[in-house]
Amino acid sequence: MTDVLPAQSARISPDRFRQAFRRHPAGVVVVTVDAGRGPVGFTATSLSSLSLDPPLVSFGIAVTSSCWPHVRDAGTAVINLLGAEQEALARRFATSGINRFAEPTCWHRLAGGEPALDGTAGLLTIRIERLVAAGDHRLVLARVEEAWLPDGHRPLVHHDGRYHSI
Repeated sequence: MTDVLPAQSARISPDRFRQAFRRHPAGVVVVTVDAGRGPVGFTATSLSSLSLDPPLVSFGIAVTSSCWPHVRDAGTAVINLLGAEQEALARRFATSGINRFAEPTCWHRLAGGEPALDGTAGLLTIRIERLVAAGDHRLVLARVEEAWLPDGHRPLVHHDGRYHSI
């Protein structure tokens, strides 16, 4: 049987749109930046590779996010790839109204001053090249400058509103 798309209809509701993407598994990262006002970070599942040459990635951030002004003003950032054992870290950086870098978060600064989380499944240092308006979000296009990828980590994945590992 072939699936047939429904005829053009009214605009999809935000709840239905959200439901569709809850069914699509995605890797979990924490993006960290410091635009000169102290470290900030947020959990994201929108990371995507764009280009091999040059090495480009993208991720989205809501313009209503408290982190947005920092990302907008930063030239560089770190994408912290989370491992299966880091669900608590993903939840912490998805929580509003707290100091996400306070205890128990363990972190350090890289040589360029960017904040990076300790013990992650990997780090990508990025240079932000372009911000693209996309509805209520901004699409961040960035060049990957370095990658640190230790062995032995299973990835943290988000699917249907819950965290999983593969």
